[in-house]
Amino acid sequence: MTPIGISVIKGRSKAAARARRQVRGRKHIKGTTVRPRLVVTRSSRHVFVQVVDDTRGLTLASASTLEADLRSLEADKTAKARRVGELVAERAQAAGVASVVFDRAGNKYHGRVAAVAEGAREKGLAL
Repeated sequence: MTPIGISVIKGRSKAAARARRQVRGRKHIKGTTVRPRLVVTRSSRHVFVQVVDDTRGLTLASASTLEADLRSLEADKTAKARRVGELVAERAQAAGVASVVFDRAGNKYHGRVAAVAEGAREKGLAL
């Protein structure tokens, strides 16, 4: 019997398919000191975003919908995701980052993932 909420196609789950897409994309996307990686992690309720320098193994900036000011925000999940993108862009620029490589982590560039990117672009972060 299949767990509720996970559809199985040819014996594979949605989570496994997303993990394969993530690994495939990670082969080509690397964060450097000059241009770190902006990683978007999406759950059913929240969005977590980090700016990661893979050469040094450091997280330079981060933001999520779990933060107190965003939890109290009365908006839909997409609007909150856009605000997370704006926040992470401000924090990345404060850390001296002007340009990043966008890592959607196997998710479609649609909805909340796209809203994070748009919010970061609006605040001046080059993707």
